[in-house]
Amino acid sequence: MTEGEGQRNARVVVADDQTVVREGIVMLLGLLPGIEVVGAAGDGDEAVRLVAELDPDVVLMDLRMPRCDGVEATRRIRAEHPRTQVVVLTTFGDDESLFPALSAGARGYLTKDAGGDEIVRAVRNVMSGEAGLSPAVQRRLLERLSEPRAEAVEPGPSEAPDGLTAREAEVLVLIADGLSNQEIARKLQISLATVKSHINNLFAKTGVKGRAQAVRYAYRKGMVRPPEG
Repeated sequence: MTEGEGQRNARVVVADDQTVVREGIVMLLGLLPGIEVVGAAGDGDEAVRLVAELDPDVVLMDLRMPRCDGVEATRRIRAEHPRTQVVVLTTFGDDESLFPALSAGARGYLTKDAGGDEIVRAVRNVMSGEAGLSPAVQRRLLERLSEPRAEAVEPGPSEAPDGLTAREAEVLVLIADGLSNQEIARKLQISLATVKSHINNLFAKTGVKGRAQAVRYAYRKGMVRPPEG
C-alpha cells in the first residue's frame, strides 16, 4: 500500500442480516479512525450488488444470512470484483465456518467480540495484501495446516474412471483436497471459467451433485488416500 493509500479512509460495506447488529456495527465503524462506511446489506445478494455499485475497499461479512450466505457472497465478490477484500465478522469461530470462508477468498476473519482496534487493523491489513486474522484464528489455521492431508494418487492416462480426462481428474483431486475454484485456477494456471467447465464436465461424467459428493467419489475410486494416522 502506498503512502497515499495509507492516509485515505478505507471504504467499507457491512453485510449482516440482523438489523440491530448491522446498525450497531455501522455505528461502531463510524467512530473508528480511517474507516468510512459506504453501504450496508441485509444478505449476501445485496452485498454483491453493493460491491458492484460502490466499489468498496473491504466488505465486513457475516456468514449466516438468508438466500445467499456469507461464504457464497464472498466467493462471488472475489470472483467478480477482485479489488474488494472480504473480512468475515461473525459470532462463529469454529472450523466449519472458518475454512469455507477462507477457501472462498476471505482475507480476514474476526469474531464479533473483536475490539475497534482489531477491526481497523484487519481492514488495513487486507487492504495492504496481508491477512487480517484474529490471534485465535491464526492459531487454528496453523494447527490445521500442520495436520496430515489427504495424499493424491496421480492417475495415469488409462486410470481415470468414468471417462474423465487427465485434467478433469486433476481438478477432482484438488476439490477433494479442499481447494476452492479460484485456488484451483491459480494452482493449475488456468482461468476460473475453465475450472468451472472442467467441474461441470466431471460432475456430468461421474453423476455427482455437488462438491461433497465429488469428494466421496474421489475417495471411493481411490483417486485420493485418507491421511495416515
